[in-house]
Amino acid sequence: MTWRASPVVRRAWEHVFVHREWLTRELQAGKSLEQIGRETNRHASTVGYWARKHGLTPAGARRYAARGAPDRRRLEDLAESGLSLREIAAELDRSVSTVRHWLRRWGIRRLDARRHYLPADSPREVERPCPRHGVTTFRLDVRRTYRCTRCSTEAVSERRRTVKRILVAEAGGSCAICGYDRCIAALQFHHLQPATKLFALSTEGVTRSISAARAEAKKCVLLCANCHAEVEAGFRRLEAA
Repeated sequence: MTWRASPVVRRAWEHVFVHREWLTRELQAGKSLEQIGRETNRHASTVGYWARKHGLTPAGARRYAARGAPDRRRLEDLAESGLSLREIAAELDRSVSTVRHWLRRWGIRRLDARRHYLPADSPREVERPCPRHGVTTFRLDVRRTYRCTRCSTEAVSERRRTVKRILVAEAGGSCAICGYDRCIAALQFHHLQPATKLFALSTEGVTRSISAARAEAKKCVLLCANCHAEVEAGFRRLEAA
């Protein structure tokens, strides 16, 4: 049986990828197919399909080109060193999925040092090499494993930007009153019925699950900062949907 997405699902998906301008901006920002896929809960190959469909070339296209198997001895050494899949991929200049494939194919067991709980008296912060930032500060997280503080901060900030881009696109992409769409930071969500408001999208929405944020956004209308201020002050009126 062939699975067919409902019209609602297809429209939501099109909002994210079918629009060439949005995908172009993501790729021009230096994001890889894998990163865009991870942020939007889609496989990198699916993102690649839409990039090819629009004639776009990802910055990391070479990363996904077929280049054969990595050096087996090198892979075995890295697997035994306790590095994560992402760190091994960086060392071999391959994608994470490629590394995972060859580990499985060759039956190589990987020792991930960060999967082992650290002693209770472990220092809260240590200096370690990060594949992206070099030697930097790593901090214990809630799982009792060390994580690069700069990677953590960047991941949180990027996810917040991604969630807002998705919500703004699904809300029409521009102010419902004046049509402003130049800067996404100036677009805000106004609740049509304050009594139904569970949380503010501007502050809490980007920290919640995308499904929860979407549910809250459906109660709102997208306005620019100026029109939003005028509505809140009573200079403009909006009909509740």
